[in-house]
Amino acid sequence: MDVTPAVFYDETRIAIAPMGFCFPGQDAKGGDLPPRKECAPLWRGRLMAELTSLELVLLVGTHAQRWHLGPGATRLTDTVRSGPRPLAGDHSVLAIPLPHPSWRNTGWLKANPWFQSHVLPVVRRSVARCI
Repeated sequence: MDVTPAVFYDETRIAIAPMGFCFPGQDAKGGDLPPRKECAPLWRGRLMAELTSLELVLLVGTHAQRWHLGPGATRLTDTVRSGPRPLAGDHSVLAIPLPHPSWRNTGWLKANPWFQSHVLPVVRRSVARCI
């Protein structure tokens, strides 16, 4: 995002919201399981309704992309490669799909060098425009 810690932690400028406030538990290798299915429907719509001044949403990972883009979110690589688009349900908000910044995605990042050269500059410019 290329912002200072002061901007990143300023809750009047940036909101960080997980897909599920419920801890999903861990898999056999110690990684987090996918979000629990009952959590996002319980609170996600209410939270988004309260965020009335949204300009940009970074959709981090496939769960966020599928929730917010609906059928427009297919495979992670295709969705990220297709770039920014209006947020489903609120076309005044720009949504940028991104891979989850997990150690598990190191291979994906190496296999998709276009992400760093083409997508990250768009993220940085979009964030700067909103800040």
